Amino acid sequence: LEEPPPRGIFVFATTEPQKIQQAAAPILSRCQRFDFRRIGVPDIVARLSTVLEQEGASSPEDALRVIARKADGGMRDALSLLDQVISLTGGEVDLDSVRRVLGLVEDERYIDLVDVLRNGPHEAVFGLVQHLVDEGYDLVEFYHGLLDVLRTMLRLRLSPEADVDVQDDVRAQLADRAEAFAPGDLVRMLSAAADLETQGSLRRSSNPRLPIEMLLLRMSFLDKTVGLEELITALGGESKTNNGEGSGGTADPKGEGAAAAAPEEEQAKALRSSSVAEEDAVAGQDQLSVTELITPSDDICEAWARWVVSGRRVPSGLGPFLQSASVSEESDGGLLITPLPGPAMERLGRSAVIEAIREGMTPFLGRMPILRVALPEDGRGGGGRITREEVHADTLKALYRQEPRLERAVKELDLELME
Repeated sequence: LEEPPPRGIFVFATTEPQKIQQAAAPILSRCQRFDFRRIGVPDIVARLSTVLEQEGASSPEDALRVIARKADGGMRDALSLLDQVISLTGGEVDLDSVRRVLGLVEDERYIDLVDVLRNGPHEAVFGLVQHLVDEGYDLVEFYHGLLDVLRTMLRLRLSPEADVDVQDDVRAQLADRAEAFAPGDLVRMLSAAADLETQGSLRRSSNPRLPIEMLLLRMSFLDKTVGLEELITALGGESKTNNGEGSGGTADPKGEGAAAAAPEEEQAKALRSSSVAEEDAVAGQDQLSVTELITPSDDICEAWARWVVSGRRVPSGLGPFLQSASVSEESDGGLLITPLPGPAMERLGRSAVIEAIREGMTPFLGRMPILRVALPEDGRGGGGRITREEVHADTLKALYRQEPRLERAVKELDLELME
């Protein structure tokens, strides 16, 4: 209108404002924009119940809840879906009819799938997908339902009392099955499923069955994650948490091993006293706390890793350089240090720096170590490109330096580093 009446108010409602921005930007500049949030499932269910009551019909709440979730926060879509169900079922609105009309997969199918992912066999995935295809289910709808199920299981695994939007009997079954998976495994499964939609391969595929089957097979073959602390403890080492408790000098709350702890306390106190005396002669170094105990290690490589990570009496400016260095034990019990090329290499040739390193390691090893420095090795040479395999190998070496027992675990258990 060229000259609208002054009493006229134009309301322009759209669910896709980005298209207006692209096609008719001047319209947005002449409007007051109000962004409304999506409507929650309880509000949609309440409104649908009111509409049915006015029409002289009724429906169980679980059926209306399915419609509300399918509408994804849109009241218009929810009313359209409700009208569609009423038209195709002759006014009968129950859970089965809603799922049948909307093409949704029953919760029992997802429960069966979780059982397959948990217990196998792997080939059962093909049979499950075949049944879905034979019964006319939309595999894309099945995929979206799978995302909701995995997300619900993860929430119940992390917080059993979480408020999830599922029926009570389904909640109990999912909570029971979620206990069979570590939270990290559920995160990896949910991430793999979400990547399928993020990459767009499901939308572009003319045969969605193949990417769905590959996704489910990846989940069924998914190796369980193993925490480093759990792995080190299983190998007979002490976790960092236990070391932290020991270093605080606190008593065992259960009173176990009290008799064995007494000699270690006396030895640690003696080491602490000698360390404090040495530190007084070194300017710029922190003193050991009177209440803190350090448990010496028989493994010189482990003692090196603990000392470098602690940062205690590490020469100034050499911390990252020493963490990146490779270390190995020699036949005479000494420690061979092979650093990476760099400006700090010159400092390792100074006797004062070597002596400071030996004194810093003494509380962690229980004796004054013998140190030797080897020339740095640069296997890549020539400034070539760093490959993915070299980055992977360097990452493993860094982990080995932090926890020497990890290298033996990787070799014996054939472990693989997850990206």
